[in-house]
Amino acid sequence: MHSISFFLQWLAAPLRVGAVAPSSPQLAKAITAEISAANAPVIELGPGSGVFTRALIERGIPQARLALVERSKAFAGHLAVQFPQARVLCIDAARLEARAAIGGERAGAVVSGLPLLLMPAPTIATILERAFECLRPEGAFYQFTYGPRAPVSRAVLDRLGLVAARVGTAPGNFPPALVYRLRRRTSVAPLISASAPSFCDLA
Repeated sequence: MHSISFFLQWLAAPLRVGAVAPSSPQLAKAITAEISAANAPVIELGPGSGVFTRALIERGIPQARLALVERSKAFAGHLAVQFPQARVLCIDAARLEARAAIGGERAGAVVSGLPLLLMPAPTIATILERAFECLRPEGAFYQFTYGPRAPVSRAVLDRLGLVAARVGTAPGNFPPALVYRLRRRTSVAPLISASAPSFCDLA
């Protein structure tokens, strides 16, 4: 998707898109640096124009082992054309469930392009709960932020039993960004929900 089209999407829904331009290749490299084929399947939240998706494929994740969760119908339609073998779910990330994302298989990583800094704490907590229900016990959640500290508050981390660590930087991104990795403090994995979210029509 062209940068102008991305900007128009931001104009239409600035709180949902969160950035005026697509993430840079430098940020894509930083947020996917720890991911390899061994982490497949991988779930991506808010893939937007697909910058991180392309980086994941370059890291060895096959398209067919990617679940792309995108709320915007415009972005989701573009992703379905660009990555025809990937599973595109046009839903809110807060409604993600493992049964629909990867057919019940646990993912090794979640990569998030969501604007968490613009979201209220309860919404962030719900998104993280849903994401970690989809992850293997050792799985990790990767999130970038434009702020000077972790994009998830200590209160939310403590409530969910998670720990955050800064694992990368992208000073050349606009604006400059930091990458954080979130993991469980224990190896106990939550149960997978039996219900599935609805899909939007991408035709």
